[in-house]
Amino acid sequence: MEIEKAAELGFCTGVRRAIDILERATHKLGPLQTLGPVVHNQQVMERLAESGVKVAESLDQLEGNILAISSHGVSPKVLEQIKDHGLQIVDTTCPFVRRAQVAAWKLASAGFFLIIFGEESHPEVQGVLGFAKGKGLATLELPKFDKLPRQIGILSQTTQSFSGFAHFVSSFVDSHLGLVSELRIVNTICDATRKRQQAALEVAKRVDLMLVVGSRHSANTQRLAELCSAIVETYHIERAREIDPSWFRNRRRLGVTAGASTPDEVIDEVMAKLKDEQ
Repeated sequence: MEIEKAAELGFCTGVRRAIDILERATHKLGPLQTLGPVVHNQQVMERLAESGVKVAESLDQLEGNILAISSHGVSPKVLEQIKDHGLQIVDTTCPFVRRAQVAAWKLASAGFFLIIFGEESHPEVQGVLGFAKGKGLATLELPKFDKLPRQIGILSQTTQSFSGFAHFVSSFVDSHLGLVSELRIVNTICDATRKRQQAALEVAKRVDLMLVVGSRHSANTQRLAELCSAIVETYHIERAREIDPSWFRNRRRLGVTAGASTPDEVIDEVMAKLKDEQ
């Protein structure tokens, strides 16, 4: 059985940046807490916990005076609440998420109603919505309006698939363009997400089976699994121990990709397990 690894996979620059910021902060400042997990990967959070990073799910759970904002960012309202607590802030917000936040703020300031193509409950989306000044919504389906706003801006959650975003925009244009006076579309899908999706799809077209490695809570890893499964049989795993040798019966080519928050050591562990199964 041949094994092909995607050309782009694993940690993106935003995740590496967040981890580096936290490790330097704990070295300089001592133990600290993050508001929610800094990235959606258990192995990464376990590694950071060894450096003194603990997770607070809300401001009520704070134990110290230092708080890190996760790579997913927060809304202006939450940021003000953090400042009102008198906390020292360590900000690991991904630059691509920051770009989406700025785009949302500019659109809302110009009078646009904001539609975010994304998961409403995801912390990144909640944060970006906060920059829309109460004039926005998040959805993965075409929204229904009692009265359609005349000016509409459309953004995407940074980890959504480009094809999904393109289809959403196209459908919105087909059904609503004649009813609005101005429509602005900003492609806020991050470059790392796009590259990983493209590389995974290229491999999926050449193999009999795909393995997608990464947390089941990771949005970008979920997108990879969804995209690959539309082409070839795909399994989403978190660790090498989940691999079932029966998957490989009568398979000649196997593809491997991994989400942007999947550590190198987890990918290496999976690759070693697969080579043992050859």
